[in-house]
Amino acid sequence: MRDHMRVVVQGGGRRSRRAGLAGVLWGAAELAVTVGVVVLLLVVHQVWWTNRQALAAAHEQVRELEREWTLPADVDSDPSAAAVPSVPPSDSATASTAASGAPGASAAPAPPVARPAPAPPQESAYGVLRIPRLGVIVPVAQGVDKRAVLDKGYAGHYPGTAQPGAQGNFALAGHRNTHGEPFRYINRLRAGDELIVDVRGRRYTYVVGKILAETSERDTGVIAPVPRSTVRPEYGYGEPGAYITLTTCTPEYTSKYRLVVWGTLRG
Repeated sequence: MRDHMRVVVQGGGRRSRRAGLAGVLWGAAELAVTVGVVVLLLVVHQVWWTNRQALAAAHEQVRELEREWTLPADVDSDPSAAAVPSVPPSDSATASTAASGAPGASAAPAPPVARPAPAPPQESAYGVLRIPRLGVIVPVAQGVDKRAVLDKGYAGHYPGTAQPGAQGNFALAGHRNTHGEPFRYINRLRAGDELIVDVRGRRYTYVVGKILAETSERDTGVIAPVPRSTVRPEYGYGEPGAYITLTTCTPEYTSKYRLVVWGTLRG
């Protein structure tokens, strides 16, 4: 009887150890599932929800800017500033010649000429970038601070670069993924596509000229007054002009390299 009882006790011990191991494994599995769900929710929040929030807020900011620009108090005191500019120089020259060459005709006033936009306050939205090919309409804010500008779904204007319409390089940065991702598809742009910048009733139209698919994040040459890559010098320009530069991260969902799109102001 004693031997029999001893065998029963030993068997129960093995079952107890097995049950304990099974419990540990089950607990580990539950923890793994819980962690997986939390990570999935974080990804959904980062990729989907922040996009919705930033995109909605950015569109509202565009509407707010457009409402402000329609108010009389916000119209430039110069009457020519209320009109959309960018009269080609050839048209201006033709109009002036025609006016001065007509006998007895009074001199016609010179047509309005596009003027560079004034420098805006730091980190404030002051313009709107439109990319017709991509259906993108995004506010432009001064500065490239991540939280104050880019994470709001705005395009950020690099400090120290030219203002819209001015000689030099009007350089912008924007998210490619998350937070509205306004520059997600700029790799689809082609030479000849328009990049339109509106600032307080003035419109500046740039035309895409060149695209650099990949360069280092430290390639500051791409936003120089005459933009040219310091990493890949065969990409860029060699003469002064009025340029626009769009920069974003590449490949998607990484920040390893930079994708660059350049354009020139339509005269």
